[in-house]
This record gives sequence, C-alpha cells and structure tokens, in this order.
Amino acid sequence: MSHTLGIRQAQKQKTRQSLLEAALGLLEEQSLSSLGLREVTRAVGVAPTAFYRHFRSTADLGVALVEEALGSLHPMIRTTVTDAGTSEERIARAVQLIARHVDAYPAHVRFIARERHGGVQPVREAIRDQLVRFAEEVRDELAKDPESEGWSDDDLLMLAHLYVDQMLITASLFLEALEAPEEERERVTQVATRQMRLISIGRHHWLR
Repeated sequence: MSHTLGIRQAQKQKTRQSLLEAALGLLEEQSLSSLGLREVTRAVGVAPTAFYRHFRSTADLGVALVEEALGSLHPMIRTTVTDAGTSEERIARAVQLIARHVDAYPAHVRFIARERHGGVQPVREAIRDQLVRFAEEVRDELAKDPESEGWSDDDLLMLAHLYVDQMLITASLFLEALEAPEEERERVTQVATRQMRLISIGRHHWLR
C-alpha cells in the first residue's frame, strides 16, 4: 500500500511541476493576469479539473512560481554582500553571480520582472515578501562587517534594500542583453559594476 501511495505522490508532484513549467513557458509572451488555466492544462495534456488538485487558482500557481524563482536564491543573495574580499571583489562577484543566474533561469527572471508590479495582487505580495526577506538577510550580513560600526538598524536595512533593488535592476539589464553580442553584455557588466560601486561609495561616506 505504501509503495502505491509513493507512486501516486510522485506522479502528483510530477504533474504539479509540469503545470508550473507549462505556465512559465506561456508567461514568456503574456502576463499572469491574462493566463487561463485551460491554456496551462492544455499544454500539459491534462483535464482542466486536474489543475485544482494542485492549485486553487492561477494566482495560487503564480505564488508557487514566485517561490520557485526566488526561494532558492537566499544563499546567493547573502553571498553577494559577504565581507570576504575587497569592495571591488565583492562587487565583481555580485555582478558575475547575477549574470550567471540570468543565463541559467531567464524565464524565472522575466516572470519576476513582469509580475513585481503586475495585476495579480497575491503574486505582487509574494514577490514583495521575498524581497523583504532578502533585504533583512543582507542587513544581517552587513551588520557583521566592521565597516557597519555606528550604523543604526534602520540605516542598514535601507542600505540592504538599495543593494537588493540594484540586484534586480542588474538582472533586468542582463535579461535584455541575453541574446546580445558579447560587447553589449560587457557594457552591461560595466554599467552594473559602476552602479554597485556608487552604492558602495555612498556607504563609505554615510556617517562622515
């Protein structure tokens, strides 16, 4: 009996993942607010009623996509601001990590960029909540840095939000240059590096 239940659970998880992947593919060309569940189930080859075994609505599916797109990034985000190395090395590492992530998961990045200010409120809120978590984790890492001595918690959180917002901007820049010639990608790298550097310079002079 337990073996049968295990097979059923595995099949259920497989169908759920197929629905997420199909939705992500369809969202390359449209927003979540215009996506119909029949489009998604048709792409997977299951009956529309099967959708409700996994998600309450397309908004619920969108929230699951947010978790899939952002939930695993917390260690990477913290790595971008760790105090290992010089400021320039940290900036270079951050830009490189973001570029690699965009190359590996362009559909996820595009989904977040589009839906962050999109028309589906639960998805907007899920993205906002993830970004708040990122900022809080970045703040905690920044607080360990001797350079943060004398900073208030509110100021560290403000700085953390600047870094997180800049990471999103950098990801969008690399997304736009995904199919561009290498010279354009290099230009994006330079622009992103300078923007990160500007935040870093502001940090150095904040309490002076």
